[in-house]
Amino acid sequence: MTEWDIALRLAVATAIGMVLGLNRDLHGKPTGMRTLGLVGLGAAIAVIAVIDPALPGGHPDAVSRVVQGVLTGIGFLGAGVIVRGTGEAQVRGLTTAACTWVTASLGVVCAVAAWSVIATALPLLFFVLLLGGPIEKGLHARFGGRITAEPPTEGRRPD
Repeated sequence: MTEWDIALRLAVATAIGMVLGLNRDLHGKPTGMRTLGLVGLGAAIAVIAVIDPALPGGHPDAVSRVVQGVLTGIGFLGAGVIVRGTGEAQVRGLTTAACTWVTASLGVVCAVAAWSVIATALPLLFFVLLLGGPIEKGLHARFGGRITAEPPTEGRRPD
């Protein structure tokens, strides 16, 4: 792997994270361009460090262990943006947490240069982020569902 190849993989992982972060910024969410840019970059760095034969290391299981560690660790970072306010029935931050996890996954994919996966995943990701909310609201309105859960009344189990 050349230095230019490494730079390209890291740059694409960072750029993808920053674009996803911009979406979160525009929606006033707690993670933004810098955070998700760093998540993508960090995931790519961790994987490149074990797949580049010029770098020390080289255990046969190293890549799978690093990927597992990155995705597990990012799960904890994502959990930090999930909140439930006092007295609120609604949990907030799930989409942002999922976006953080997907950003790390895409950073891993950039590190292994699986560009066809990136080309397929990005349109799907933006479809969900940009159109998922309106589609979900429309379906709830059409079929009589509620957008948010209401707290159960005392002595009654939720449906």
